[in-house]
Amino acid sequence: MTDLQDANVQELLGRPNFGVISTLNPDGSILSNVIWVDTEDGSLAVNSAVGRKWPTNLERDPRTSVAVIDSENPYSFVEVRGSAAGTTDGADEHIDSLAKKYLGQDEYPYRQPGEQRIKYLISPDHVRFVKQ
Repeated sequence: MTDLQDANVQELLGRPNFGVISTLNPDGSILSNVIWVDTEDGSLAVNSAVGRKWPTNLERDPRTSVAVIDSENPYSFVEVRGSAAGTTDGADEHIDSLAKKYLGQDEYPYRQPGEQRIKYLISPDHVRFVKQ
């Protein structure tokens, strides 16, 4: 097992590689969604809009798993399992920084009227890095 400070993990997370977040639905089934990721203060940072399904799941049950796949080699990835804590503070700035990383744009272009962003910091209980 490794941690988010590992150089290989940092390199993979520093590039615009997509992640897949898995959360638990109320009936116990698993919901998985493609997301953008980065790190902040030793945690994995992700962003969405308030009211969407996976953030609603995290508000009810903060346990989650995120896999970030290397776009250059899909057999290399990092898996982070842990608990998520959400905040709207700084969430707009965070989605803009993710838009810069993933789209090369200074502002997130897909905001909807009245949308409120929420940022989750996932405190890792388990980090696994695989490189093949």
